[in-house]
Amino acid sequence: MSEHTWDRTVDVLVIGSGAAGLSAATTAAAHGLETLLLEKTEFLGGTTAYSAGTCWMPGHRHQRALGITDDRAAASRYLDLVVGDRAPRDVREAYLDRGPEMIDYFGALGVRFWHSKTVIDYHPELDGAGIGRALEPETFDGRLLGPEGFRRVRWPVPEFALFGGTLMVRRAEVNQLLELFHGSPRALALAARLGVRWFFDRLRYPRGTRLAMGNALVAHLFHVFTEQGGRTLFSSTAKQLIATDDRVVGAIVEAAGRERRIRVRRGVILAGGGFPASQEWREKYLPSPTPQFTRAAEGATGDTLALGQAVGGALGPDHGDNALWFPSSIGHRRNGSQVVFPHIWDRAKPGIVAVAASGKRFVDESVSYDRFVRAMYATQPSDESIPAWLIIDAAALRQYGLGMIRPHTPRAFLRKYVRGGYIHRATSIRALAELIAVDPDGLEDTVDKANQAAATGVDEEFGKGLSTFGRQYGDPRHRPNVNLGPIRTAPFYALPVVPTPLGTALGLRIDESARVLDVDGGVVAGLYAAGSDADSPMGAEYPGAGCQVGAGMTFGYIAAMHTAVQFDDS
Repeated sequence: MSEHTWDRTVDVLVIGSGAAGLSAATTAAAHGLETLLLEKTEFLGGTTAYSAGTCWMPGHRHQRALGITDDRAAASRYLDLVVGDRAPRDVREAYLDRGPEMIDYFGALGVRFWHSKTVIDYHPELDGAGIGRALEPETFDGRLLGPEGFRRVRWPVPEFALFGGTLMVRRAEVNQLLELFHGSPRALALAARLGVRWFFDRLRYPRGTRLAMGNALVAHLFHVFTEQGGRTLFSSTAKQLIATDDRVVGAIVEAAGRERRIRVRRGVILAGGGFPASQEWREKYLPSPTPQFTRAAEGATGDTLALGQAVGGALGPDHGDNALWFPSSIGHRRNGSQVVFPHIWDRAKPGIVAVAASGKRFVDESVSYDRFVRAMYATQPSDESIPAWLIIDAAALRQYGLGMIRPHTPRAFLRKYVRGGYIHRATSIRALAELIAVDPDGLEDTVDKANQAAATGVDEEFGKGLSTFGRQYGDPRHRPNVNLGPIRTAPFYALPVVPTPLGTALGLRIDESARVLDVDGGVVAGLYAAGSDADSPMGAEYPGAGCQVGAGMTFGYIAAMHTAVQFDDS
């Protein structure tokens, strides 16, 4: 293709604006490379903007400051046990080697993280599992983006914020605010501080400008990217990659109703978020019954994977279920829009059991969300566990809430959730079982056992309350077991949950430099992949909170560094 046929020339083209794409774009721009970021929707941040923005990073700077110097080796042992041969070891070792370097690099640019010192890995029983590997993005002032930039940041999930999604709070702040029900002066002071800021923000903006979690991460990266001279095209789709002489040299991009041919000097980095939002891809690559819902961003439809395949990139091996999972309940808001509510922490609270159609439990309810859904699929062939039912009584529902129902919701307000079919209610356990088509004898027996376990503090079926991971999300005030409570106060409730992919693990094969590989293991020159567009370095396993964001940011950084430092321009 001759020079005059190009509409624009850049050094690096990044497709996708989640954590992986923004990590790549910001790194490239900070190295002085002319960088163009494409986002197919009108909003910034992809699925990352919905998430907690947590980054799993063994050996990070906060650990080193505490004198912890052996975490890299321990994490390697841990991943060998969790992942094994389900993903290339050299790729995950690159993650462990380069990840702390990435954190330091962005820290120097002003994008910093707080140390989540108490967060426990998802398989604490395994050698090398750790505590405190998770990092939380520092909050960010959205006003720094200007009105147009702030408008572009994808709103959080409304149910994970306050006042209809207009006030964001950190997870630690949620726990503090719940102390309002116990008359805590500290909680009152926090509520007043957040409320005053929010009130004055709403005089000028559609929502609060104090951004937290994933919103804070993507907004801060975008701010630095823009300050470094990077340019972004929203509502723009890459329709085709252009390759000449066995190298990717450009892309055909549809933007503002017309096609543009963009020449790329250094490389194209794919970071489009995988395929959790594509029903076609889900049916082809995810287990049966095929998930019908996802909490992922609507733009994550596998388009970028298809682009990579079209120029010779190969998908990784089948990982079995090819996704990372939430158990989610499905509801609706007042405006009729659908809610996919991930059950992340509430399952671990006392007074909740999860049952299949037999009325029997099938898992320790306090395990990680990914392990919970894996148990649903493992049980499904012998006992209908999709949907699974979360069973709770009136006392626990009031104390802890469940799904969309917040703690201390007045009973009068619960009626709308019952009338809308979100949750089911009955005056007895047997009547509840009949209402939801679960075996009544089985459910009565399960509740009897749950009540016995609550009294003794010992779950003889699944050991709930033994795992340090599960205990961190129980009720520390509850005795004798923070995760076990009785189910005896009528009325009784049942909430159905189904598997929903939070992200996909099957992506384009990459090497330790994030370069896309072909079916023979050769490099597709000029093409890189990161985030869910890259085959998971964890092989669809989920070691700890933030491994998706951690891997996405690390390999986005690695890809951009390769184009900036190691690229042979000849």
